[in-house]
Amino acid sequence: MTKFRPCIDLHNGKVKQIVGSSLSANESELKENFVSTKPAEWYAELYKKDNLKGGHIIMLGPGNEDAAMRALKAYPNGMQIGGGITKENAKKYLEAGAAAVIVTSAIFPNGKFSIEKLKEISKETGKEKLVIDLSCYKSDKCSGKWQVAINKWQTLTDFYITKENLDMISEYCFEFLVHAAGVEGKQQGMDLELIEFLGENSPIPVTYAGGASSLKDIETCNQLSKGQVDLTIGSALDIFGGNVPYFSILTLI
Repeated sequence: MTKFRPCIDLHNGKVKQIVGSSLSANESELKENFVSTKPAEWYAELYKKDNLKGGHIIMLGPGNEDAAMRALKAYPNGMQIGGGITKENAKKYLEAGAAAVIVTSAIFPNGKFSIEKLKEISKETGKEKLVIDLSCYKSDKCSGKWQVAINKWQTLTDFYITKENLDMISEYCFEFLVHAAGVEGKQQGMDLELIEFLGENSPIPVTYAGGASSLKDIETCNQLSKGQVDLTIGSALDIFGGNVPYFSILTLI
């Protein structure tokens, strides 16, 4: 059964909802859907009150450390955290209250997948505390495949989401987080093919994010993935400036 997974996206210390493909080093290109007047810990406390587990805090660039730490303190062992996580700092976040750490760029030095880097960080955290972020774009070169992107989703790696690759890296983590970067933050529809593929081929739990815009999308995700993929809804929720009442999500739990 597909479950709703909450999120807290941090940019320059504030809770925001951003069009994922607009993230870059050039701040003038950034497209913000929503900038909250409430601090990160307000959202963490809300999720704790409603017993929502398995959500994630994502630090989009520098300047988010304090906000992230406050959120972790507000909901100990309730949320995962990602964004700049490395072998060297992973334990700091776990000790601060993260349920798990989410890793992307650290296992793709210079955009190249490194099984050695993955093994190192998995050994440091333990498989049961490690989530691998496989945020991706639908490939222009390989039809029917998705190419993992790092560095605020601006750098394409040499790693494709295939059954073989999912099987390989699942030995070192307990969950995948997959943002469909091309539709993230646009509320214009999910990548249905990706959800179906993940449901059929992932050997471990998966949380999908990107393009969800209604409660109906939870049922769509459930049907396509046969209940194997959980769903994050961000920009569409009223707590992030959208039209979907947050409380309506709770009725599905």
